[in-house]
Amino acid sequence: MPTRNHWVLSIVCPDQPGIVHAVSGAVVAADGNITESQQFSSADTGRFFMRLQVESSVDREAFSAALAPVVDTYGMQWRLDVVGRPLKTLVLASTAAHCLNDLLFRQRAGQLAVDIPLVLANHGSLRDLANFYGVPFESAPVTNAEEKAAFERRIVAAVEEHDIELVVLARYMQILSPELCELLAGKAINIHHSFLPGFKGANPYRQAHARGVKLIGATAHFVTSDLDEGPIIEQNVVRVDHSRSPAELVAIGQDEESRTLTQAVKWFSEDRVLLDGARTIIFR
Repeated sequence: MPTRNHWVLSIVCPDQPGIVHAVSGAVVAADGNITESQQFSSADTGRFFMRLQVESSVDREAFSAALAPVVDTYGMQWRLDVVGRPLKTLVLASTAAHCLNDLLFRQRAGQLAVDIPLVLANHGSLRDLANFYGVPFESAPVTNAEEKAAFERRIVAAVEEHDIELVVLARYMQILSPELCELLAGKAINIHHSFLPGFKGANPYRQAHARGVKLIGATAHFVTSDLDEGPIIEQNVVRVDHSRSPAELVAIGQDEESRTLTQAVKWFSEDRVLLDGARTIIFR
């Protein structure tokens, strides 16, 4: 019995009749069997989105050839990959350990389809954590414009050196330059607490406690040059009350940040996140 490859195919194109029928025909021509299928038509942008998982006996070249006429006819942007292939992922960090720890643990446990070859940080305090998981770690200070430029050059070099497909800002407390944001457009994910823009600065949870906040949450989004305004991938929230101390709010918030960032990375690594202008389509 021939080996069956398991492909994930994502498609974006102008919405029009006949797309599903045409794609299904191409899958049949590639000796494929659809194991998962999701689609969405955006009334706002007039675009069609589709994600398929397909078992097929043919290789990538043959599958692509079967799909080519449909791609040309409908003007499709498309991506074909192996289901579950670990995505080469660069993690940026500062001093907060919770998000980095969750990502590294879940990578080692096989719960995330990522391969993290390197952690870059602007502080050295998380070196022992990265070493515990056996992941290479580099740090360099970012305290002025010259150091910032040098650190960003190292990011670019690491992306090229390791064929990085995703960059995750795991509480990396630096603003990326517009040039780097453009270079990483659509493949860099950031996390922030839900108090923005209400409580800025070094102690947002203490400000939240003083104001009697009732909800704590986190938002994972794509990085853009508009600070913390990129397309949203995932959000979570938990209810709190007056009995919670500032330290408890911090702990609750960190849990939400870790959970939210990891979920966004998981969906992205599984090709479940498609961009529709300033928002995302998530095929869960």
